[in-house]
Amino acid sequence: MSLQTLNRIYVLFFLYIKDQKTILKSYTYIGGVKIIMSETLNSSIVLVEYNDTFDEQLSNFHLPKEQLQFTSMPLEKINNPNVSNNAKHVLILENGIPVGYFALEDGDKLLKYSNNINARLLTAFSIDSKNQGKGLAKIGLQLLPEFVRNNLPGTDEIVLGVNQRNTPAYNLYLKTGFVDENEFYEGPKGPQHILHMRV
Repeated sequence: MSLQTLNRIYVLFFLYIKDQKTILKSYTYIGGVKIIMSETLNSSIVLVEYNDTFDEQLSNFHLPKEQLQFTSMPLEKINNPNVSNNAKHVLILENGIPVGYFALEDGDKLLKYSNNINARLLTAFSIDSKNQGKGLAKIGLQLLPEFVRNNLPGTDEIVLGVNQRNTPAYNLYLKTGFVDENEFYEGPKGPQHILHMRV
């Protein structure tokens, strides 16, 4: 490997303890692009921007009916013509396999939840049913602020709406840095808490 290549690819690691698990968080720089990773002792979790090489794996994504009432399947969201072309479609990968998805939207949809034009609206967050219960949603959300800082310069806040009936999701968001400022939005499936995360 050439010295030039070595200068372009390097990794920084540090260990920390979270929820009684040893987590290895690494920052991989490839050609000046920083990719944020979090690793338990037996798996690697990373946030990446969607591209169509993942379509076959995403076509096997499954969500229970009770969760689908609050979210969308990844490929349905990605291919929805009503979603802004500026939206970032983000995958949560475990060991290179898509296990989760969410979108970071702007435009008119954002303005229903916030008047901050420098914010992004997090929508359609989901974890494939086969991979639920492993803490992947929590890790993915913990990686979110750094992903935004590195991939959406100028964005200073993430907002989201979570249905009042979706208590598990509401509690998860609060545990991962979102704040409830006692604001509500009347969504098509009922009232939603509007939550905020400063980045």
